[in-house]
Amino acid sequence: MNNPVKEFNDYRAKMNEKLLADDNKVIKRIFNLDTNAYMEGHLDVKTKELLGLVASAVLRCDDCIKYHLETSYKNGITKAEMMEAMSIATLVGGTIVIPHLRRAYEFWEALENN
Repeated sequence: MNNPVKEFNDYRAKMNEKLLADDNKVIKRIFNLDTNAYMEGHLDVKTKELLGLVASAVLRCDDCIKYHLETSYKNGITKAEMMEAMSIATLVGGTIVIPHLRRAYEFWEALENN
């Protein structure tokens, strides 16, 4: 039986390792900036993850949506909170976001069943 969460994480880890091994200073700095941006600060981690989720949905980046869904899930965000954030993303992004909303919901279910 396929496991979409494991498949996503395995692929992401493999490709991140290859990208970072290429030793490109700009890529490494972008990765580091991304990591640091989502750390606790004036905004808590949960809020930052939901902001990232909304932005990723509006930009229609399924990989980014999956990343923020999993991180949100691990940080204790509830399905209701996630759906409220995704409703804002759909409102802001318009109906073109609906296919991404469907895949996000499906991935959240996989996280719950993982």
